[in-house]
Amino acid sequence: MTVALPTRIIQGNQMESDNRYRPFDSDSTLGGCACGQHSSQAEHVGANAIDTDARSRDFVEAAAVRALFPRDTARRAFIRAVGKRAAIAAVYSVLPIASIQEAFAQDKTGNLEKRDLNVGFLPITCATPLIAAEPLGYYKEQGLNVTLRKVGGWALVRDRMLNHELDASHMLAPMPLAISMGIGSQPSPTRVATIQNVNGQAIVLALKHKDNRNPHNWKGFKFAIPFDFSMHNFLLRYYLAEHGIDPDRDVQLRVTPPAEMIANLRAGNIDGFLGPDPFNQRAVFDEVGFIHVLSRDIWAGHPCCSFSVPEGFIQQNPNTFAALYRANLKAAAFAHDAANRAALAKMISTPAYLNQPELVVRQVLTGTFADGLGHVQRVPDRVDFEPLPWRSMAVWMMTQMKRWDYINGDVDYQALAEKVFLMTDAGNAMRQIGEPVPAMATAGSDRPITVMGRAFDSGRPGDYLNSFAIKRA
Repeated sequence: MTVALPTRIIQGNQMESDNRYRPFDSDSTLGGCACGQHSSQAEHVGANAIDTDARSRDFVEAAAVRALFPRDTARRAFIRAVGKRAAIAAVYSVLPIASIQEAFAQDKTGNLEKRDLNVGFLPITCATPLIAAEPLGYYKEQGLNVTLRKVGGWALVRDRMLNHELDASHMLAPMPLAISMGIGSQPSPTRVATIQNVNGQAIVLALKHKDNRNPHNWKGFKFAIPFDFSMHNFLLRYYLAEHGIDPDRDVQLRVTPPAEMIANLRAGNIDGFLGPDPFNQRAVFDEVGFIHVLSRDIWAGHPCCSFSVPEGFIQQNPNTFAALYRANLKAAAFAHDAANRAALAKMISTPAYLNQPELVVRQVLTGTFADGLGHVQRVPDRVDFEPLPWRSMAVWMMTQMKRWDYINGDVDYQALAEKVFLMTDAGNAMRQIGEPVPAMATAGSDRPITVMGRAFDSGRPGDYLNSFAIKRA
């Protein structure tokens, strides 16, 4: 029996190098290593050393089981029926695991199909891992020559991806779902490899509304959002509807590039916006607005942006895709560590990336910030970097796309979520680089979601959709 293994997940494990954090060697705030807890980078690497051979063996075995049983439900049922050891033994009986493991252990960066890549991003803090992977040297470490292309708006990102001008890109998390379904563009299968950030948004109001913070009084307001297929749009609509405001009839929602939101707020063209950082904090910094509510207070841990790749790129360049995966996951792990946030702010605020005052970016990343109402708030998880693309997140987004009539007709929520959000692949890639995978994902479960106190069951999206009083569908 011959079974073709999924090439994109049979990759060599990239060892840590002693100079991976060299950009920060001169920064006394970080001590002698990346985390600031060791006297040298060599000591840091030694303290965090892992048994890469053992992990490689486990990774190949997991990939082989996945190849034999591509669907998660069938795979879990098989393992439950015969047990893990018996399942692995069965795989060994039909596949040349030892040879594959040997090739896996020897493979580093020599088999990349494409080394020179164009990767798009918008200059917002949501893109932190994708951006940081360049100055941290993670792309180079994986044998990649990545050119980061700064893009002015989300429609341009979508169009450049569809025109193959970008190999991969920072995208709003709902965008790959819409593109894959052909909503707002020609259908083109697009995959969410990782979630770039969770939280990291806010509702900002003009200073003139300091005494008008009850949403029930917001009829007639004009709000800016960055794109139709954005968490910003869906969370603002949800927040307004929960307060009895119909987002299509009682207020105006205007699609506005993030970089133009501050100017529109200053000019009085809008009353507020639900936008990405650092523009929420920039409104406070420029004294034109205040932070009404952080998006984490609407849904704690919600996805915001993603690292997304066309399906065709994955099929044509599986080894390159895996290398991109590793670089982005390492950068996400670095960004997740609160000890690195001040250094990250210094790194990404430069003109080449966000082109924002370092103070503004630091307030966002550290979660210690002025709110524009005379207070300094301390919210460590104002933004965080948890890369696993949970399928339940995708299902929730689709319920809101359906709720507000972006989707016409029936949709197979679970099938599309599994196809677009590469939750299993991301978990495997995280294990490959030694990053912990949430136990819930390892057990095959999905992440529970609660939005403004209302629990969401991703297994019953239709019931959830029908429970809303204000909707278009």
